[in-house]
Parts: sequence; structure tokens; C-alpha cells
Amino acid sequence: MLNRFGSTALAALFMLGACAHEVEAPALDVVEAAPAPVTETWSVRLFDQTLGQLVATTEGNTIKVDYEFRNNGRGPTLAETITLGEDGLPAAWKIDGATTFGNEVHETFALEGGVASWTDTTGSASAERTEPAIYIPQNASPYTLAIYAKALLADNDMTLPAWPAGSLTMSAQDKLRVEGAGGPVAATVYALVGDDVDPTYFLTDEDGDLFALISPRFVVVREGYEEADDQLKELATRLSTERLETIQTETAHRFDAPLAIINVRIFDPKAKAMSAPSTVKVEDGVITSVTAGVADTAGAYVVDGQGGSLVPGLAEMHGHMGQDAALKNIAAGVTLVRDMGNENAVLSELIGKIEAGKLAGPRVVRSGFIEGKSPFSSNNGILVNSEEEALAAVDWYADQGDFWQVKIYNSMTPAWVPAVVERAKERGLKVSGHVPAFTNADAMIEAGYDEMTHINQLMLGWVLAPEEDTRTLLRLTALQRLPMVDLDGAEVIRTLDLMAENGVAIDPTYAIHEALLLSRNGQVQAGMADYVDHMPIAVQREAKAAWSAIGSPEEDAAYKGAFDQITGTIRRMKDRGIFIVMGTDLGGALTLHRELELYQKAGFTPEEILARATFEAADYMGLGDELGSIEPGKKADFFLVPGNPVEDLKAIKTIRLVSKGDTLYFPSEIYPYFGIRPFTDIPAVTAPSAQD
Repeated sequence: MLNRFGSTALAALFMLGACAHEVEAPALDVVEAAPAPVTETWSVRLFDQTLGQLVATTEGNTIKVDYEFRNNGRGPTLAETITLGEDGLPAAWKIDGATTFGNEVHETFALEGGVASWTDTTGSASAERTEPAIYIPQNASPYTLAIYAKALLADNDMTLPAWPAGSLTMSAQDKLRVEGAGGPVAATVYALVGDDVDPTYFLTDEDGDLFALISPRFVVVREGYEEADDQLKELATRLSTERLETIQTETAHRFDAPLAIINVRIFDPKAKAMSAPSTVKVEDGVITSVTAGVADTAGAYVVDGQGGSLVPGLAEMHGHMGQDAALKNIAAGVTLVRDMGNENAVLSELIGKIEAGKLAGPRVVRSGFIEGKSPFSSNNGILVNSEEEALAAVDWYADQGDFWQVKIYNSMTPAWVPAVVERAKERGLKVSGHVPAFTNADAMIEAGYDEMTHINQLMLGWVLAPEEDTRTLLRLTALQRLPMVDLDGAEVIRTLDLMAENGVAIDPTYAIHEALLLSRNGQVQAGMADYVDHMPIAVQREAKAAWSAIGSPEEDAAYKGAFDQITGTIRRMKDRGIFIVMGTDLGGALTLHRELELYQKAGFTPEEILARATFEAADYMGLGDELGSIEPGKKADFFLVPGNPVEDLKAIKTIRLVSKGDTLYFPSEIYPYFGIRPFTDIPAVTAPSAQD
């Protein structure tokens, strides 16, 4: 306003002076007023709702950013101050706040005297500035994309080297018109690569300013354009799908003759042992023979396993499948996923693409997610306001014909659960779930659960007061009370006896609890240590960040003790014969390898773990006749590793080949598309015409 009115007054003065020749206008000392601060707001959209905001206020060369959203009772809270240099690149960056699970963020960056220095959870470092470069924060809001966009658009090839490592590249993908309260926007869509395993898709307006961050589920869009949510999610899905379809075309191998894999030892999950050197033959996606020694391979494509091990495809028993994760799971030998709750239409579309061979992905067993409506709801699946609506949700899932179970979530009213369980079983569906707020695991077992989800949900019943609300982060922070629990006391024995007597299984999600309770700032998480050096810089830095807020030495000791208590509980469950399923809730893929490895701490042998993660998991879900073992007549779902996982379970982390039905994949061909350095070589495939 000051600029506008000031400009008008000066214009009038100069006009009067031009007309009144007899009067000479006095000289004026004009002082330019500083530009007024400019505030921009974006809405954070998830599951067709606005769950938070991103707000940026620019004053001169300084930008102050506030970012917060909440879903399922949790989310990040960040405040940033960014100072831009004359070249438009950040000269200073300060970030404070907390991550989704509460870890405190205090990150700084400064460029002074040609030296860049930064401090984050991994520690402090510095580097000389030898050319224009841009800082990649460890924990920052989506406003980072506004900074990247301006910097990269000003660069000839839209590529800049980055600190702490690597480079950022931006490429135009599409153009589109977006309607909203501020009028139509002619937006350009870009893909950003270099910092993480997947591209980041975002939109700028005509001036190159940030308009939206987009993904198939999560959108951050300029305020006033929330109605474009579906348009933007569909765009993100299309871009991701086109990329993944290209990868599928270039890495999926199908053969016009049978396939023979020779010189391999086969893991038999029923015998829990490795076979003698053998040959496995496959035709049309089905195993036709398993023969000791080298069988006749005439007319077949041949892979020499070189004495390695052939293992049935792994089952990830706690997934929330998306199309990016689908391909990564295949590369990690995961050929079967139990999806534990999703956007129903989105998952249906993904399964259709996988079954049609357009995208790579595991076979999927579906769970129907049912959640009560509350301020803390996980906005997924079907949300209900009454027992009648909950029963209708059960009927809807049963009517679809492709759901194996229903899953009950945190905000479900406990009094509705018995009726929901009864209806589900009448309709032929299993029941699993969290423990809803204001009840405990014993009550859910007595109500008829077939399976408990997450071991923290079960164990909190031993330490919480009835009025404490587990729909918040309390369901994680209260775990520091677990060291006070006597695992051989009456309360624990009652719960475990109830499970054993009623045949109730448990889905502990062991690895996510390791990350929650044992990760510490500056230390590589144990679960990522074996592969982190192969990953892009953002993943490497994530590996050195805590998940939970550790405020004192006492809290540090309590969280460590809580993990020991979880391990002790799982061990006692195993000893009682309670069926334990192995899944991550972390996307599966490489994290499933860690999930399996951890069960050795609870007394499982490698043979028992591999059996549980293959045939026993498939059989638990009614698929044992067609999946889970390498036998004639079964689907050809297996993977090849150089080592022997019975002797050292870590051998499953180095995969040379994955077969899913009639398609063969070589992970070392797939990983470079995600910025991941391959773990091993690619085995040669000898065509029938090349054999003597």
C-alpha cells in the first residue's frame, strides 16, 4: 500500500511541474520504502481432507516458514528461517521443530567466506564452495521445493551439485491448467531427482513459484485450489505409473521357452533345511520339476546358480502397498504382501496393473480397514460413526469377494467390536486390529479377534490407566513404562494364555519398534547398517536420525529397556506356540530383511524364520497349495542368493535373481533407477540356441 500511494503522489508532482513552467519544482530526495512482507499459504491434503498448512512469509531476502499437519494423531511441526544470497541460493537455513514421531529437529546451514557448514542429527560438517551448489536439508518442509525450483530454473541444465553430497536435477514433465479461487493457473509439472530413491513431483506457476507438491495420496497445494486435489493426485499417479511402466518394460524378462536354474540348493520350508544341489525347471510361470543334480536342460533357458541358494518368495505380512513400494519389494525377493489397510479403489487399480503385467509387484492379500470417526482418525479405508455403519462396512468388504480379513483401528468404539467380529465371521472374514482407545488387548481377544496388530498395542494394556488415550503419540511414548512390567507376572500370563487358548496370532512389527525405541541421532540405525552405503544421500542421513524424542538419560535407558521387554514378550509367545506373523509396516522390501533378522533375538533359528516368512505365511492365509515352497505344480515365486541363509540369514540381502510366476527380475538392473548402488552381479542366462 505504501508503495502504491507513494508512486501516485510522485507522479502527480511531476505532472504539475511540467505544466507550470513559471515555477521550478524543487529537488526531492526520494527514499524507496521497503517491500511489504508477502505471505503465501498452501493446504496439506490427505484422504480428501485438509489436515494442515504450509505458510511462508517473505520479507526481503528472508523467508519464514511454518509447516504442520496431523493424521492418525501424529505429524511433523517445523519452523524454518531461510536467507537467500544474491545468487538466489540459500546462504543460511535454520530449522526447528519435531518429526512425525516426536524427534526434535534443530538443523542449521550457513555459507560464509566461501565455506558451507551445516549441523543436523548426523552431526556437523563443512565443505568449500568451488562452484554454485545448493543445500539439501535433512528435515525441512515442502517449501524446500520453492527454493530448489527457483535455483534450478536459473541454471542452464537445471542441475546443481548439492551439499552434503550428490546433485539435484529438475526436468519438466507436463503442463496443465488448474482452476481455483485465485483464477486459472497455467502450471508446469517437474520431477526432482537426486536426493531420494523416488522422484518428487511438483508444480510451479507462470512465474516459477511453487504451486503444489503432488503424490498419488498426499498433496500440498496453494490455498484456494483445494478442489484440484483429485486432479493433482491423478496426475501424480499417471507420472509415477508411466515411470514404473518404463522400468517394468526394461527390467521384466519373460522367455519363449522353459527356464532351468541349475546348480542351486533349495530351501525347503516344510523340512526347514537346504537340499542337495538341484535343478529347478519352470514353464509358463509354474514349477514343473525339482531334480537332484543337473537335469536335462535341452530347449530351456539356463541360469547357473553357481552353488547359491534358491529361496521361496518372502511374504510381507504388514504392508500398505503403493506402486513405488511394489517394485522395490520384488527387487528384495518379496513376492507376497498382506495389505493391512489402504484406499480401496487405489489398491484395486494397482492390483489390476500388477496382474496385467503393466507394473511389477507382489501378489496381494487384502485387509478391509474399518476406523471410527474422531479427531484422531486414520483417514483410510471406511470410517464409521455407529455400530450399524461398522456392520455395513464389514458387509461391503465381504461383498467384494477379494478381502481376507477386516482390520479394526484405534478410534473404533470398543462396545461395537463384538458385533463387528460376529458379523465378519458370519461373512467368512478373519478379524485383526489395533486395540481401540480406552480398552485393552484382553477385551479384544475375548471379543473374538483372530490376530493382534503391533505388539505395542498389546503390551500397553499392562501399563496404561483406563482413561489414557492411545489415539495420540502416547501409544508410542508410553512404551518407556514397559521396563516396570514383570513378564512372568499374572497380568502378562493372563494375556498370553488367552491368546494361546483362543488361537490368536500376533503381528508384532518388530523392526518398527526397533526404529522407534533404539534409533539415536548421529548413529546409523541397526536395521539400515547393512545397506545404507548403497542408498541416496537423503536415506543415508535418515539412517542417522532418531524417531522418538529422547529427553534425558533416564528416557534413553527406558526406551532401550522397552525394546528388551518386547523381545522378551515375543520369546514367551513363541514358547507358548502363539503364531507370530512377520511384517514391517515400513514398506517391506529391505526393511523386511531386518524384520526377519530380528527374530533371532527372540529365539527363532534362521530355518524357522525362513519357513515362517514363506510357506507358513502363505498357508496361514489359505495359499499354501500354490505358494510358499519350491515344488512342482506351484507358482514360480522364488529368489536366488549366492550364500546360504540357513547358515547366515543375512544372505537374503544379496539377491541375484527374483522370479514371480512367468517373469524374471534382476535386482541389479532395477536399483539404479532408484539411485541405489546394486548389491551383487547379474547372472548370465543362456538361451537354448547357445547350448551345445
